Amino acid sequence: MHSYRIRTATPEDLDGARSVMLDTVYRDFGTGYVPHWHGDIVDPERAYLRSARHTLLVAVDEGDGQVVATGALDARGPAHPPNPRALAERYPSGRTAQLRRVYVRPEHRRRGLARRLVGRLLDFAAADGGYRAVYLHTDPAVPGAEAFWRSLGEVVCDERTAPGGGQSVVHFEVPLRAVPRHGANGNDNHVACAASRS
Repeated sequence: MHSYRIRTATPEDLDGARSVMLDTVYRDFGTGYVPHWHGDIVDPERAYLRSARHTLLVAVDEGDGQVVATGALDARGPAHPPNPRALAERYPSGRTAQLRRVYVRPEHRRRGLARRLVGRLLDFAAADGGYRAVYLHTDPAVPGAEAFWRSLGEVVCDERTAPGGGQSVVHFEVPLRAVPRHGANGNDNHVACAASRS
């Protein structure tokens, strides 16, 4: 049986965190490293450790000391383009905590690590005091990703149903101060998902 410790990443954790993230974008996303999208993976210290409003968490297997999962948060809202303009307007940078890089190595999944990481990230966002919303997006092609985020938040834009198509990305808002729950709250919080990419 594995025992895990979740903590704020230190410079010594960054190689392990980077390995988890790169393995995920190559194996699960199938995109590989794309500099425009994944610059924070190459330099997580700059992206997450140098700002008091950003954080990178790691889950460490206490048996061997290896980083087996990551979760990050920063103050950048979704950019337009490539995201729909309505999302960029609704979730502006500086007031939006964006959840990023919630990744777990396959052999350590289904042990509650992602949910624990997100809980700690939500605590961090609430303690900041300046965030007004928590936003994230996910690729529904990744097994389990959409169902996991639906258990924690509410879909605000599903680009698969956007007029003219989109990126096949699903955008979520997660309650800022909430205990993780099962199922969405039923509020109509959806934004227009126009597929404009200009």
